[in-house]
Amino acid sequence: MHPAGPQPLPHARPRPAHWLGTAAALAAVIAGTALLGPGDTTAPVAMRSPAPDARAAHFPLDCGRTPVEVVKQEAADLDGDGRPETAAVVRCRAGGGTPPSGVYVLGAPAAKGEPPRVVATLVDPRQKMSVTAFTATDDRISATLLGYSGASVPRCCPDLRRAVEWRWADGKFGLTALPVAGSV
Repeated sequence: MHPAGPQPLPHARPRPAHWLGTAAALAAVIAGTALLGPGDTTAPVAMRSPAPDARAAHFPLDCGRTPVEVVKQEAADLDGDGRPETAAVVRCRAGGGTPPSGVYVLGAPAAKGEPPRVVATLVDPRQKMSVTAFTATDDRISATLLGYSGASVPRCCPDLRRAVEWRWADGKFGLTALPVAGSV
């Protein structure tokens, strides 16, 4: 026995080399998991094919010389066919004010090299509404529509607000107006 008492064995003392080895092994495991992970085989079918890009589509919107602006786009398999569609909020770009918005659903191009097809118009810009709180999931498109109760209401300040949802049923998108806040 050692006069000062039992001494730890030399290989039981952690040294910088031990910590570096442990860190390198951990980094290798993390990198291997990231590179060799489950891959595309577990991805939903809708996510394997690319969703239509709203910026490449031609919308039934007359903006004159002003460019069309895609405000927001969301991809989801909206009709349950296993391929993604894109729901998009679109308007004419304006230097000031808030131009009316349109909400469109885009499907895959009819042929390779062509733009995505507009398969549904959910809000026509001629209805003079703005769209906020826009989302799309695999079974619905949700939005808040802002509008005007009359021609005397300033275009800066919509006085009507309604939350809505569209769901695919019987070969088309059906609109449901959600209850107004505070209603019974």
